[in-house]
Amino acid sequence: MPPLPPTARHVLAVRLDTLGDVLMTGPALRALRAAAPGRRLTLLTSPPGAAVARLMPEVDETIVYDAPWMKRERGAGSAPDEQLLASLRERSFDAAVIFTVYTQSPLPAALMCHLAGVPRRAAHCRENPYALLTDWLPEPEPEDIQRHEVRRQLDLAGSLGAPAPDAPLRVEVPDVARAGVRAMLAEAGVERPWAVVHPGATAPSRRYPPELWGRACRALAEDHGLRLVFTGDPAEAEVATRVRALAGEPGPSLAGRLSVDELAALIEAAPLLMAGNTGPVHLAAAVGTPVVDLYALTNPQHTPWMVPSRVLSNDVPCRWCYRSVCPEGHHLCLRGVAPERLVAAALELLAERGG
Repeated sequence: MPPLPPTARHVLAVRLDTLGDVLMTGPALRALRAAAPGRRLTLLTSPPGAAVARLMPEVDETIVYDAPWMKRERGAGSAPDEQLLASLRERSFDAAVIFTVYTQSPLPAALMCHLAGVPRRAAHCRENPYALLTDWLPEPEPEDIQRHEVRRQLDLAGSLGAPAPDAPLRVEVPDVARAGVRAMLAEAGVERPWAVVHPGATAPSRRYPPELWGRACRALAEDHGLRLVFTGDPAEAEVATRVRALAGEPGPSLAGRLSVDELAALIEAAPLLMAGNTGPVHLAAAVGTPVVDLYALTNPQHTPWMVPSRVLSNDVPCRWCYRSVCPEGHHLCLRGVAPERLVAAALELLAERGG
């Protein structure tokens, strides 16, 4: 594909997934923005993606859009789509780069950009896009290669004249969020040694069972003196409360109480994060906090990126199912991870960090 010329000053990046996916696209966005002096980058993303995009220095502006072809539920009617088209037309973008996982089609987003008059439209695509994409990388995954999600997006940027080596995720945590988190921790009496536990995940297939979380957390608290701070979004507050109770209440629950800014500040301050393969793992990578990732074998491409980590799973024949609910019903890729493995991994990372 021909590179984007320096005259492509206003670029639209499309990433309509959620928080972790947007974070993993950050290095590619950074490369695109840095490839031409004065280039401005606008991110079209979901509401959860927009919440973390505000912390990403490579994003100049964010447009929030609930796309009807994504997983999130949205009301009927075309009014949001018509409003988006009007907004895109007004901004007169020079080019659009559409970032997807390989199981997604870029064509709905490409059509929106085409209708909005964006002259260059680039993406990976499995089927022939004809005129919907002006710059088409035929989809090589999973038959020919499988790349980490970060590398996949960097390769798309590289094909447009913005090559970049592997680069870390990055966010800028607001000082006001740091101050708020310090106050919360002081009020709860949290001192070292401590760690953050994020037991929830949006997909049931990516949730480590609460009773196993409870056994591991109880051992860390009672046998090793670790204070634990439990987190989760409002929908995950119940599971955080349950795991905390099963663990013997070894620390406070902040689940449902933190903004994305404050969650980033909390993870930044923590010696360690323990979580499933969900957005906070990538937030930990962006602030440099070591992570124990209870990694459901649904997708091989979303492991922690360029951060000290232990990735725990139990190998199963049905690995890489790409399903939100375990299709076999046994959940053995996670249920087969003994709590003792989680405890050992946490203690190893804490020892490496001197925590």
